[in-house]
Amino acid sequence: MWPLYAAGFTTAFGAHGIAANLGAHSEDAVTSLLVLGGLLALYDGAEVLLKPVFGTIADRIGARPVLLGGLVAFAAASVLYVVVDSPGWLWAARLGQGAAASAFSPAASALVARLNPAAKHGRVYGSYGFYKSLGYTLGPLLGGVLVWAGGLRLLFVVLTALGAAVAVWAVIAVPHVPPLPRARQTVLDLARRLTDPVFLTPTAALAGATAALSVGVGFLPVSGALAGLGTVATGAAVSVLAACAAVVQPRAGRALDAGRLTTRTGIGAGLLLTAAGLACAMLPGLTGVLLAAALIGVGTGLITPLGFAALAAGAPQERLGQTMGAAELGRELGDAGGPLLVAGVATVATLTYGYGVLAVLLAVGPVVGVLLRSRSGRRPSEPPLG
Repeated sequence: MWPLYAAGFTTAFGAHGIAANLGAHSEDAVTSLLVLGGLLALYDGAEVLLKPVFGTIADRIGARPVLLGGLVAFAAASVLYVVVDSPGWLWAARLGQGAAASAFSPAASALVARLNPAAKHGRVYGSYGFYKSLGYTLGPLLGGVLVWAGGLRLLFVVLTALGAAVAVWAVIAVPHVPPLPRARQTVLDLARRLTDPVFLTPTAALAGATAALSVGVGFLPVSGALAGLGTVATGAAVSVLAACAAVVQPRAGRALDAGRLTTRTGIGAGLLLTAAGLACAMLPGLTGVLLAAALIGVGTGLITPLGFAALAAGAPQERLGQTMGAAELGRELGDAGGPLLVAGVATVATLTYGYGVLAVLLAVGPVVGVLLRSRSGRRPSEPPLG
């Protein structure tokens, strides 16, 4: 499992380590905000388009070859900028990294499920999420140190070595998992499966969690600055968010496996906690920022491992790569859509209203579910999520 956790760390570290340092440390390549936006969008844009494709390929030829190929391609894309330090090659390297991550990220998610019995899915997805959160947390920090020490080129050197090392590790340690026989699937069959609540409910929850996480990381420092807080205080708030998410994920996974938590209860509680965190962000001052960071971190930390465990339990095993790729697409859309929604509302009204709108959207699902079950007069039962 460790190479799979390392693969999750690699995609997160690569995404945030470069993104956090492009604007301040690459004046020759980033000549305007529009150029910066394009460079930031390349990585996520490639993932949105290609993750479902590579997930389907993983089902067809096996997840291990896609994992290895993606890691090797990540190292190759990173070395492009190391060899040719020019703005044009930075665009090519960033696009290549995003395309490579689109391959090895859903393949790693599928292998996490294939290599473990269902009774351990909560624990292993919790650990996978922990190391991915660690990559998101350390990316800006370590990336900043590397860029300070040797420029953006040194960061790409480290990413080249990281991708290559994880690929070699996976060759040695990850066993071959043969693809399962698959029945012929029509476009209508795929549409039915992707609109089934068994897939749609956890994917929507994961998208909502990712949207809140992106909003917290991006906009809580803005709220802190508006309240007169310094960069140390706002940076600490973002660190609290990431730390809470990282610590909660393995614990939530273990609770699911032990039967102390169900997917319905855990995901519902996570959405409500995340919504409460966004509501706290509407409060002025340091207290509101810190409460928001902690609650958003805990809420998203609950949702992530339970959502993936639910997807693994509800998906046909022979279509697991396709399912994980489609779910990752949902997360990427949430990653982009959350900040866009909050920014759009903030432009018309204020940032406070932006937080409020997203909080309401996240709370609607659990509240409606509780009301419907109360009106039916039946005890809540676990859906076929896992």
